[in-house]
Amino acid sequence: MHPTLTSLLAISVVALLAPLLSDTLLRRRVPAVVVEILLGIAIGPQLLDLASVDATIETLSRFGLAFLFFMAGFEIDFARIRGRPLGLALAGWMVSLLLAMAAAQALVGAGLSSAPLYIGLALTTTAIGTLMPILRDGRELETRLGTCILAVGAVGEFVPILAIALLLNPDHGEMVSAGQLGLYAAILVVVALLAGRRQPGPVVRLLARTLRSSDQWAVRLSIVLLIGLAALAQAFSIEFLLGAFAAGVIAGRLFDVALQVRPHHIDVVRAKYEGIAFGFLVPIFFVASGMQFDLAALWRDPVSLALVPLFVLLFLVVRGLPALLLYRGTLQPGERLPLALMASTQLPLVIAITDLGVDRKLLEPSLATAMVGAGMLSVLLLPPLALQLRRRRPDPETARV
Repeated sequence: MHPTLTSLLAISVVALLAPLLSDTLLRRRVPAVVVEILLGIAIGPQLLDLASVDATIETLSRFGLAFLFFMAGFEIDFARIRGRPLGLALAGWMVSLLLAMAAAQALVGAGLSSAPLYIGLALTTTAIGTLMPILRDGRELETRLGTCILAVGAVGEFVPILAIALLLNPDHGEMVSAGQLGLYAAILVVVALLAGRRQPGPVVRLLARTLRSSDQWAVRLSIVLLIGLAALAQAFSIEFLLGAFAAGVIAGRLFDVALQVRPHHIDVVRAKYEGIAFGFLVPIFFVASGMQFDLAALWRDPVSLALVPLFVLLFLVVRGLPALLLYRGTLQPGERLPLALMASTQLPLVIAITDLGVDRKLLEPSLATAMVGAGMLSVLLLPPLALQLRRRRPDPETARV
């Protein structure tokens, strides 16, 4: 069998087993994404050596990461989080940025790193794409707490991506020019305005008629948006994840507002996206991330191993502490701690930012491995703990903030 097919088969089996293990043996105490990463480590070159990441798997993995951010953009209801939730989330992120840069400079001062910008930006992220399935399964999306988590997560993914686009040119290590970013932003605005217009009747009818046919116009249009905006971002030397996130936001606006379709049509479209993303591409990203995780190097280096719990603590301080402080007048005491734990959950952007730093030889591989290991621990520990605290102190309040 071709090596790529062998690897893809192993990854597919892992993706199949992960939810089963999470749901039955582990009773959902461990999220499936963490099981996928752990099994990825097991089948990778460092342990069983059943699969490897070649160019094809790497491309599929990047598509998985892009779809993860597309789904995050698609799911976020900006009309719901605007106002106080969004304002608090932005204020919290600014506080997080100050704390993150102070922590990054401390690591530089200790001689552990020479890339404070990469470390600082990674510390300010929140894994809303990873949290969305957990929140949905925990029935938290429609609660007051869920609204605040959505706002914090939206800011914790979009603003760091925007900062990457401004500060970290993925091709040449230079700052992206104002002209490049301005032109790309103008294109996004034009596309969003076109999507927000009431579409002609034939377009609406084509959408409704092909929802359950082989034509699948809605999905095909979304794929064009995703690939087009991501490719355009890279053409402007901007991080492609910004284009993926924007594509999800625009697709949500197009199908939810502009097309004026019935609610069940949106549910059908969402189900198709989830099938492509969480049924195929996103698991490849998480399993491949596990396969590429340098576990041996982590165990060989006591300093890197010690940095894993330190970074988990920094996640809690940088992202959790502002949530505890800023939401005192908005959430009940039993809600603020779960919010802080959810806000401190990090992984996909940590992988993306550290990979970028390592590829450009600006971030130490051992430090990147420790940060990714901490991200895996945050996904493993923090969301289940947050949901457990919610079950112990139930809040019947479901009104919007």
